[in-house]
Amino acid sequence: MGKLSNIGHALYEGRISIDFVGRRWIWYGISGAILALALFGLLGKGLNLGIEFKGGVEYRVVMPAGQANQAAVEKIRDAVAREAGDSDISEAESPVVKTSGSNTIRIQTEPLNNADANTISDTVREAAGVDRDAVSQDEIGATWGKQVADRALLGLGVFLVLVVLFIWAYFREWKMSVGAIVALAHDVVITVGVYALSGFEVTPATVTGILTILGFSLYDTVVVFDKVRENTKNLARTRQTYAEAANLAINQTLVRSINTSIVALLPVGALLYVGVATLGSGALKDLALALFVGMAAGAYSSIFIATPLVVQLKELEPGIKSGDARTIRNRNKKNVDKYASVPAFSEDLPLQDEPRADEHHPAHSDGSGGADESDESDEESVHAAAPARAPRFTAGERTPSRPVSPSAAAKRAQPTRKPRSQRGKG
Repeated sequence: MGKLSNIGHALYEGRISIDFVGRRWIWYGISGAILALALFGLLGKGLNLGIEFKGGVEYRVVMPAGQANQAAVEKIRDAVAREAGDSDISEAESPVVKTSGSNTIRIQTEPLNNADANTISDTVREAAGVDRDAVSQDEIGATWGKQVADRALLGLGVFLVLVVLFIWAYFREWKMSVGAIVALAHDVVITVGVYALSGFEVTPATVTGILTILGFSLYDTVVVFDKVRENTKNLARTRQTYAEAANLAINQTLVRSINTSIVALLPVGALLYVGVATLGSGALKDLALALFVGMAAGAYSSIFIATPLVVQLKELEPGIKSGDARTIRNRNKKNVDKYASVPAFSEDLPLQDEPRADEHHPAHSDGSGGADESDESDEESVHAAAPARAPRFTAGERTPSRPVSPSAAAKRAQPTRKPRSQRGKG
């Protein structure tokens, strides 16, 4: 944990940096491949709409513990299909039969009239070998499912409009609204595509899960955008380009985004496992799958899609473009060799006075107050080469330029200072 904490501090301070913005085309390519796979499943295979959306009749058979297995499922399916063929009930010729938990089997058919529904109910009871009370029957009209779908689409549209207005008003930047909407669309398409590829049944719980992940994805995106705004507020003082400041914001919120996503995905993953492995089917499984896929896609899009897209749009502005160019130009100037401006030697360089010999070649005392012969020869050579210099004097050493004559005031009596007690008295 200590190493992870150190990595988090290093990312926040900029000592370690992952180039998310500079490699945006790699992330775009990865997202494009995932989206293409999701659209292939959505358009090619299609969604497995639940009975709540397309209408029909659902039978639930409660069996003794351990008997709701695959053999019982196949036996009931064959019996219903055979009875539908013999009784000319085309709506029940292809029933959907699957287990739900350890002691329940669900049978779904297309909408039936009362007589045909009772016939299929008796067939199910005989094939399962249970009493009449163990079989329940529910009829769901397609109108109710259509209303659920319409309300879901209306809620999605209202949510997207409010997101655009909120981000535009909060950040004063429409480009951030575009980035957030693209990230949300990215998450929704991937989640719906996973449903199509996996064959999971789409139920009202699925719609609830999709609407929930929109809020989670938006929350993570707004946190990163807020840090981007903070880092780019005084961009000229930071001496960074807009892309560098935005990339620093992603790195500063990276650890937080990862921790939040993991904490949220762990319980949702547990719910998904329980819904698939234990319950077999139901609203819990549908809700958990939508939440799990959507949260993972939301964490990815907030880091790799939303912010790099905003940077790409901002770099098109003339002000940002000129500011980045000025920053790069100043940075290149500072990187030039500082010794490159030193002039090279030439014959016409001005000569400087050589230092005095007594400063660099002090006389070595030989006991008699004289200097060595070598020192004297050095002194003579230095004085011969150096030009004549004016003598230097300290205070009181300068000789008078003319004789000093006595002043006339010198023969007069000079006033004396009276004591303080006698001052002012005649």
